[in-house]
Amino acid sequence: MIDIMEEGDLSSTEERKFSLYHDLMQIKVMNILLISSPYDAWVMEEDCKISERIVSEYRGLNLSSPPRLTWVSSVDEAMAMLDSQNFELVIIMPHQYRIEAAETGKIIKAKIPDIPVVLLSHRELRNPGEGMPEGLDNIFIWSGDAELLVALVKNLEDALNVRHDTAKVGIRVIIVVEDSARYLSSFLPILYKELVRQTQAVLEEGLNAEHRLLTMRARPKILTAGTYEEALKIYHEYESYVLGIISDVRFPKNGVLNENAGLELLEKVNSDRSDIPLLLASNEPENMEKARTVNAYFVDKNSPDMLVEVRNFVLDHLGFGDFIFRTPDGQEISRAGSLYSLEKMLGSIEDDVFLDHCRNNDFSRWFYARTEIELANQVRPLRDYDFSDPETHREHIISLIRNRRMQRQQGVIVSFNPRDFDPETDFLKIGSGSIGGKARGLAFIGSLLERNSWVHEKYTDIRITAPKTLTIATSGFDDFIDMNGLKFLAKTDLTDAEVLDVVEEAIFPGWIEAQLWAYLHEIHYPLSVRSSSLLEDAQYQAYAGLYSTYMIPNDHPDLEVRLGQLVEAVKMVWASTFFNAPKSFSRRVNQRTDEEKMGVVVQQLCGQQYKDYYFPAFSGVGQSYNYYPFGRMKPEHGVASIAMGIGKSVVDGEQCLRFSPGLPKILPQCPTVEDSIRNTQTRFYALKMSGSEKVKIHTGSNLEQLDIADFTETLPVRKLASTYIAEEGRIRDTASLPGPKIMLFAPVLVHKVIPLANVLKDILSIAEKGMGGPVEIEFSVNMFEDAKPVMTLLQLRPMSARADLGKITISAEDINKAVCVSSHSLGNAVKQDIYDIVFVRMENFEVSATREIARDISAINSRLFKADRKYILIGPGRWGSADPWLGVPVEWNDISAVSVIVEVASESLRVEPSQGSHFFHNITTLGINYMMVLESEGNMIDWDWLTSAYVVDQTQYVTHVRVEKNLIVKIDGRSSKGIIRPS
Repeated sequence: MIDIMEEGDLSSTEERKFSLYHDLMQIKVMNILLISSPYDAWVMEEDCKISERIVSEYRGLNLSSPPRLTWVSSVDEAMAMLDSQNFELVIIMPHQYRIEAAETGKIIKAKIPDIPVVLLSHRELRNPGEGMPEGLDNIFIWSGDAELLVALVKNLEDALNVRHDTAKVGIRVIIVVEDSARYLSSFLPILYKELVRQTQAVLEEGLNAEHRLLTMRARPKILTAGTYEEALKIYHEYESYVLGIISDVRFPKNGVLNENAGLELLEKVNSDRSDIPLLLASNEPENMEKARTVNAYFVDKNSPDMLVEVRNFVLDHLGFGDFIFRTPDGQEISRAGSLYSLEKMLGSIEDDVFLDHCRNNDFSRWFYARTEIELANQVRPLRDYDFSDPETHREHIISLIRNRRMQRQQGVIVSFNPRDFDPETDFLKIGSGSIGGKARGLAFIGSLLERNSWVHEKYTDIRITAPKTLTIATSGFDDFIDMNGLKFLAKTDLTDAEVLDVVEEAIFPGWIEAQLWAYLHEIHYPLSVRSSSLLEDAQYQAYAGLYSTYMIPNDHPDLEVRLGQLVEAVKMVWASTFFNAPKSFSRRVNQRTDEEKMGVVVQQLCGQQYKDYYFPAFSGVGQSYNYYPFGRMKPEHGVASIAMGIGKSVVDGEQCLRFSPGLPKILPQCPTVEDSIRNTQTRFYALKMSGSEKVKIHTGSNLEQLDIADFTETLPVRKLASTYIAEEGRIRDTASLPGPKIMLFAPVLVHKVIPLANVLKDILSIAEKGMGGPVEIEFSVNMFEDAKPVMTLLQLRPMSARADLGKITISAEDINKAVCVSSHSLGNAVKQDIYDIVFVRMENFEVSATREIARDISAINSRLFKADRKYILIGPGRWGSADPWLGVPVEWNDISAVSVIVEVASESLRVEPSQGSHFFHNITTLGINYMMVLESEGNMIDWDWLTSAYVVDQTQYVTHVRVEKNLIVKIDGRSSKGIIRPS
């Protein structure tokens, strides 16, 4: 998957919006012909560096395609160049005298009538009231500033595109009436620079570069006029699109310089449309009073603050700054800088203030300036009489804004703005750089849910969503490591505890802490702080479960205490970058540990509070491909594992319930009542809420494992459990009867109170298509008494175990010579480079000794790893389980040299395979083959052969043997059969 999510993927609705923008600004100025003396050309190139500065201006303003300048020094050269190349604009430079410039323009227009010709002069060449010379389209005063060239090019493009773009999308228009080249040359650069910068400032943060450029096309256009008639013509043609008018006082009317032409123009506009902001610019301060008579703002052209005042008009009255709530007499009440803050403030302002802004079209003008054209078009036609009362009017506008906010944020990564962020945003990002693999998967989930709206329409009884998420990008990790000099941690052999001690004492970057403070000021729900490294959840090296996750209640009354907990959790996640398990994994995949970088995901924890604990009704992992189909199940039906409470039970390989979404009523681990009682979940994980207590952040500090029997009155147990009726010797699919509760999830899987199986099938199918291969999804489900349940998709990653299935043949000879045969094997390979086997002796095995067994295996593995010898690991139960009563709880650095893992059923340990756990996910990405030897026909392991082999090392429970000739391992991925045999 390409890293487009770093920039922000767009929803289908947003894509439709941007498809409109593709059609805007179709006519671009790409090539400019500059006619000047060699001296002028030399000055512009060597002294002004005009080409570089134009490119720099375009890049600085995020504009696309800077035009290319071509110089010629005479009319003859210009005509020859026009014969050989297309130009959209001709500029004649200052030292050409006026008459020569006009004559040159006539010659050019005689050849190409519609080509614009502009004169750049060092001084004003026209007398007041004098019209534009024939042959020239405009005159500007050149001061050597590249901003003027950018402005005149943009102004020409606006004039060429305005008719199409207003009709197509409703683009707004700003009219500037000025006949003085000097003032126009001052006004235009500042107007364009402010217009572009303010448009940038309000763009959807997190959009990718292409969509930012497309949105820039929707900015308002500036049209210029030099006479009363020109201005009136523009006004009449684009009246419904006019955002504002800036006008001089004195300019020609009826061919004669008129002292009050500007006042007359603004008076007419004000009488027609009192909602259009007007600005009168004049050299004469006494015109300020006249401006008031036409409801216009005033700027003194002689004031040193003229350009600042023009900028303030653009910001405050044309909608490019904050929305300013004012009383009807003009007194400022408050400001809103975003759609979210505007929505909040709309709920509390007085009716007279609200209605006054509505009548003046202030809301729609602000939306237009922010390129929220669709929203502006919805709001602008609304009038008082359309609603029964002001409150109904207000609620309608609030609902329009809320719908737009929800629409624009779906599937988009939004850069966090501590000054004014929207806490309802789905996905926020702090810092720059990569957000890491886990965060990419989360962002992609949001995008998929938005693009596939049919899923929401199909399952109206359940809400499917992604959690509210804040990510800290890898630039935060880089700053933390650099400012504390912690790069040495990548190369040292410190224990995990020693790494934590070093990181805990390190200084946290202040710029991140300030943003987290602003975040927590608005966020009060429990949080899960998770790793998101560059390599995590990658296609072929997943690093699943190797880094830390911390859950914090975020419920202390003191914000500083909550901030301290979150900061410490982030530091601890960063610290896990340098733990031994990921280092061992990196060595196994030949990845440099010093190249790893860690992003952090701060995620809303799914759940509700029950007593003093917080947890969801149930959590699980769904996989689109089932490596261990049972009975009528097919691999493509997928498989899921679910457990009540927080999903640690599932991902750590503890007791949970497995089923296939294609056949949810078939439960392989619960064929009988006795099996159901023995194999189903009895304990669950929940987050301990702290209240006013200070919580120390460390692994598992707030997460507790609780007995389900102590929570039988809670909604999850009441809605999900079955009851064992001892006197009947049967299990009934209800929790309302007295008796022990059995977590078979029958209301969900059998009676479909929640259509979990069908939802999973569709979600996994969508994700599989999106990822281009089999996927794994972590999820949680919240249930309520009087509201529909919510399914939250917590993580998406590719499944890597299905290698390209080349044909592997397991012959009858292989079976006859085999020392191990499995009908449930994973992978597709032939291995012939193994001489070592490490196995747990079944006659000595005790479930209570699994931790000691893990330590023994770790020591043997260390020696084999240093000797670069691969080995086969054989033992009972579930390898890598966090629950020592289900299997041997080894971690990655304990088995870093393993090549094949064999799980064996035993009398004291009968569990389902490791599918769905982090451990299982990692062995698949490493190409480690996995075999499960079941107590069924065709499965076997020759313990006599194992115990007769040469013993290299032995402990109370574990034996390491070595053979003289290599072992052959064959795994057929198509049939899931596997064998181990001597060569």
